[in-house]
Amino acid sequence: MKMKYTILYVHDVEASIEFYQDILGFPVKMRVESYVEFDTGEVTLSINLRQDVRETLGLPVPEGRHSSQTFEIGFVVDDVDQTIAAMKEKGVPVMKEPAKKPWGQTVAYVTDPDGHFIEICDDIS
Repeated sequence: MKMKYTILYVHDVEASIEFYQDILGFPVKMRVESYVEFDTGEVTLSINLRQDVRETLGLPVPEGRHSSQTFEIGFVVDDVDQTIAAMKEKGVPVMKEPAKKPWGQTVAYVTDPDGHFIEICDDIS
């Protein structure tokens, strides 16, 4: 078994495309109506409209945006400070400024338009 993709349920597909494609720089590799896949490397990041997931798949996805989080997605970058500075210039909400962790990694947190936590970190080599 291997992980192939992660799907985030979103409130506004276009706002999410703007965030993941235009701000984070991940190209759209496929779009079918409200379902969108971004090319992020080995694991595909996908989004789908909350309402469509409820109607099409019958999953009990709650309405709107929610502040309680039970997971995060992480992206490795060469320079966390520079990446966060560029994100701030584009209006991305920064939850935690870059900080060096006891294990040697620099980590910061931002949120996407739906409030999903996104870790921006450097590689632990």
